[in-house]
Amino acid sequence: MALFFTGDTHFGDHRTINIHHRPFPSVPDMDAALIERWNGTIDPDDEVWHLGDFARTLAHAERVLPGLNGRKHLVRGNNDPDPVTALSGWESVQDYAELEAEGRRLVLCHYPFRSWRDQHRKAINLHGHSHGRLKPMLRQIDVGVDAWDFRPVPLEQVLERAGRARA
Repeated sequence: MALFFTGDTHFGDHRTINIHHRPFPSVPDMDAALIERWNGTIDPDDEVWHLGDFARTLAHAERVLPGLNGRKHLVRGNNDPDPVTALSGWESVQDYAELEAEGRRLVLCHYPFRSWRDQHRKAINLHGHSHGRLKPMLRQIDVGVDAWDFRPVPLEQVLERAGRARA
């Protein structure tokens, strides 16, 4: 089992293509590419933390979620309505989470923080929301799909990036 992070998939959301200049000609093309890249990266027994803004509507979420590999956790974003968070495909749903992995504290939220628990003890803030457009702070990493070639990022790459940032 491997550990992965992602966010801001916005399945079914035409606005995301325009606002964030995603390189897809249509929503079905975007959704198909995101699903293909997810399932090409994630094995069925992998653990995936989605850091918010999963899908535009309940109907899109109901269609997409069952077909995505992995054991999926949702850290709720500003575009995750209650019916989407209530779907049975999530192993857990929360607004904030902390994990210990490879001896590091990971602080997970949809939103990037200015400061976070154990920030000065090498804890890493993983977030979405900014679609790769926010200059990161030390040990702060945007795991949204726009920042990672539209696919989930493995823990190893998160730690590598954090290490390059004077960890």
